[in-house]
Amino acid sequence: MNLNVDDWVERLGGPDGPGRYRKYALATVAYFAVFELGLWALWVAQTDTGRANLVSVAVLGGAHAVVQVLLCRAALHRYLGSGPRPDLLLAAYTTLTAAMAALGCVLLATGHIDDKGLAPYLFWLLMLYGGPCALALSRRAGAAAVAVVSLSIVAGGVMAGLSGAQLGLVTGAALFMAPFMAAAFRATGWGVRLIEELAAARQTQARLAVAEERLRFGRDLHDVLGRNLAVVALKSELAVQLAQRGRPEAVEQMLEVQRIAQESQREIRSVVRGYRTADLHTELAGARSVLEAAGIDCRIEYGPAARLPGEVQAAFGWVVREATTNVLRHAQGASRCTMSLRTAGPAAALLLMENDGASDTPPGAGTGLSGLKERLTAVNGTLTTEQYPGGVFRLTAEIPWEEGE
Repeated sequence: MNLNVDDWVERLGGPDGPGRYRKYALATVAYFAVFELGLWALWVAQTDTGRANLVSVAVLGGAHAVVQVLLCRAALHRYLGSGPRPDLLLAAYTTLTAAMAALGCVLLATGHIDDKGLAPYLFWLLMLYGGPCALALSRRAGAAAVAVVSLSIVAGGVMAGLSGAQLGLVTGAALFMAPFMAAAFRATGWGVRLIEELAAARQTQARLAVAEERLRFGRDLHDVLGRNLAVVALKSELAVQLAQRGRPEAVEQMLEVQRIAQESQREIRSVVRGYRTADLHTELAGARSVLEAAGIDCRIEYGPAARLPGEVQAAFGWVVREATTNVLRHAQGASRCTMSLRTAGPAAALLLMENDGASDTPPGAGTGLSGLKERLTAVNGTLTTEQYPGGVFRLTAEIPWEEGE
């Protein structure tokens, strides 16, 4: 099964994408606990130090791994601001780490193991300790805790008789591996937080894009009607005053009111017509701009767009506008949208729009789909929608058209 980067991005692009990524991060850090169990099992299998000592290492190692899983989970939630600092788990994890290090040093000091048995033992402890603690604490506190524990383990090894290359190995772990794992775990937490913040920002951008379009339309209506309605109000008031005085000029004022009202009707029709029948190329370019501003990759295949008659382009333009609004409002976490103009044989033109991030519930009332069907009916067109697994939604508009019309 071949999965490229785009496939993984699509998997994380649905409404549950940030939550899914958090689960992946938790699974990644929890993997180190499984890895630790394997390390202790390997050490026990290769070391001859007496059954009681091996049982002690196995019990402490198992408890250390279990506490590590719990601490990693709690630490990640704390780092993301969704949980308190896990002080008890952190204390238990540090205590178990110190107990295991002390046990290893005692075994070396009493001759139950040699340098080659203690060096990897302490190396693994130092490597495993840094990550969870750095994630559970602030940056400074985490660095201080890792430094203190690492230096204490190295000092314990020296006091137990560790020397030479084996001491160099443990010292290298304290200087490089522990800080590296601490940085890696914090980077994992930072990545999860960044994904969740980007998802929240995308939703905000989508809402702002819809709100901006509403404001634009409202502003156009205000510019057209505001002045004319003010003049109508003044003319009507003047006509009333003149009529009360029996002046014949009242008729002229009312005729002027009638003329302004008729002019306003023409202007409002022009505004609405401009909103409803924009050029298809303009609508496609505008849709791409709005979607990409909301963080959604938009790809357009123009096909026979330039050859379509005006009424077909106008109908498709409205479909593009309304469908784009639906993507922004209803496809939470969408990452891609494809618009494609095609011909269905020699007698029809098709507009296909496909996006991910759709909810499991098909769009209902309020999405404008019923209005689109009515508009397409006026040009003998049809509108169909399909929902696929994985949150993929496809809208297909078909209008009869023969090239050369």
